[in-house]
Amino acid sequence: MKFRFWGVRGSIPSPGPHTVRHGGNTTCIEVRSDAGLLLVLDAGTGIFPLGQELMRRRAADGRPVDANIFITHSHWDHIHGLPLFTPLFAQDSRVCLHGARDEATGQGIEHVLKSQLRHSYFPVAEDALGATLSYRTLAAGEAYALGDVLVSNVLMNHPVTNFGYRVACGGQSLFFTGDHEPFVNPCPPGAVGREAAQREIERRERAIEAAMAGVDALVVDCSYTVEEYPSRQGWGHGTYDAAIALALRVGARALYCTHHEPTRSDDDLEAVFAEVLARWAGRLDTPAGPLRVALAWEGLEVDLDAPAATAP
Repeated sequence: MKFRFWGVRGSIPSPGPHTVRHGGNTTCIEVRSDAGLLLVLDAGTGIFPLGQELMRRRAADGRPVDANIFITHSHWDHIHGLPLFTPLFAQDSRVCLHGARDEATGQGIEHVLKSQLRHSYFPVAEDALGATLSYRTLAAGEAYALGDVLVSNVLMNHPVTNFGYRVACGGQSLFFTGDHEPFVNPCPPGAVGREAAQREIERRERAIEAAMAGVDALVVDCSYTVEEYPSRQGWGHGTYDAAIALALRVGARALYCTHHEPTRSDDDLEAVFAEVLARWAGRLDTPAGPLRVALAWEGLEVDLDAPAATAP
């Protein structure tokens, strides 16, 4: 199984001269199974260059695009590239959108694309798209086989429903959190309900860590430093340090830090990351060997048979 990052920024695209090394597109990951099945994790602006590349491959080999897109959650930076996913306009394409039910309206995952294609926001209606479209609304904790892949999900901690996805194929596995913030008990010490809230937090944490256990690659929202986090608590995002601690607890082989803060230049991003690695120096050993920790960048492709990452 292989995967490639097409977008690694969070919140808003940040193109420009200061983000050329790591890229300015928002979240999108291409996954290829051993049998060649295409899965796409999230549809930020990174899905546009992915779509262009898929159409180039189609022109070269004559094989129509058949894509399964898994949406972690419906915040803009994870879906706003979807209407411009070029294969949607090709008559021979097949695209299936997977994800959670909308809590506010009760609609299935189809609400993501149908809402964006309203005339007020986009000039092309759904019935004018060329591709064959289908939708699969997922229940929390659901697992099902898709070709040679088993996809399962777990509910993460974010202001809206956010599914973290585990993709397993041929004895290898990848887990992507989407957006996730470490749990904090909302009840102060001594308050009524604090113990019950803590039990629920621990239940949720056990479920998340069980879903991540032993993965070959763990891709985690690492928006903030530990110094930045207190002023952003409750926004639904995590820190580099929390991600490393999580990867060590679940026995991941490699950690890929993504959802980069959009105001950080490449230089700033690399400086922050170097400080984090220095702080964790000597503490990354696991029974399976040292945890590999890398910054994700647009174009980084990982083969899970040999998942070492190189700098952009």
